[in-house]
Amino acid sequence: MSDTIPKKQTPRIVFMGTPEFAVASLDALVQAGFTIAGVITAPDKPAGRGMKLQQSAVKKYAEEKGLHLLQPEKLRSPQFLEALKALNADLQIVVAFRMLPEVVWSMPPMGTINVHGSLLPLYRGAAPINWAVINGERETGVTTFQLQHEIDTGHILLQTKLPIGEEETAGELHDRMKEAGAQLLVQTVQGIADGTLEPIPQEVLLQNAPTEIKHAPKIHTDTCRIDWSKSVHAVHNLIRGLSPYPAAFTQLGGKTLKIYKATKELATPAEAPGTFVTDGKATFKFACTDGYIVVKELQLEGKKRLPVEDFLRGFRPAT
Repeated sequence: MSDTIPKKQTPRIVFMGTPEFAVASLDALVQAGFTIAGVITAPDKPAGRGMKLQQSAVKKYAEEKGLHLLQPEKLRSPQFLEALKALNADLQIVVAFRMLPEVVWSMPPMGTINVHGSLLPLYRGAAPINWAVINGERETGVTTFQLQHEIDTGHILLQTKLPIGEEETAGELHDRMKEAGAQLLVQTVQGIADGTLEPIPQEVLLQNAPTEIKHAPKIHTDTCRIDWSKSVHAVHNLIRGLSPYPAAFTQLGGKTLKIYKATKELATPAEAPGTFVTDGKATFKFACTDGYIVVKELQLEGKKRLPVEDFLRGFRPAT
């Protein structure tokens, strides 16, 4: 990718995205008056009990706005590549979409840019919001950057910082971040259009970065399993970082118990790590090594997600 971007006052944009996170960015571009030549999103997929075809959030938005829409099964198919080329885009934008082959991201003269939920080069990978919270970070942010061969390594265009609240969940941070990312994207496209942006190689930032560059790999089931032998801070961060999805879990009476919200209680537990303590009315907590996780919202396998008080009304611990 070049260190400079061709200047064009009104770039034709092709937008690629799928979930609600991407809708905020697409809407911000539309509201700012940019020309959206086309929208690329995932094919409709069966979901739910009836396995009915579900449209992506981006598709619903694009259809509401009358935007030209493509839903390719394969990004390398000749039919898709021909249709994409026919859109004659100057610039492509990717927000929460799948990995692009070079034949796609290198197509437009102004390149392809991505919105990533971290302050790159920190937290490269699939789950930057989750891992920032899991690791107990107090600050994160959003980055716009140019796509290149290695994932999340392209030249940086703009960044904005966001604080992370001590009790904030990944879901709450996600909702703030999608709005911040949308506004940063508009600023980025404006900067590209008027020729004021100078891409910064991530290698330059790495020279001044902390010794440890943390990554954000995909979340797996083992990531979500609570280890009660860890500190109360570590467990609390794990719960926050996986809420609301996929949710941290433990076992209770042979069933999976997901915990969505909890607070910390620093103490010296008399119980072994993982032991629960309850008054049967409003308090339900698990012992860690240096305190308790006080559960506020949870879901037992086969049941609904409930506030702890409602859960305890029907809970009968084995004796």
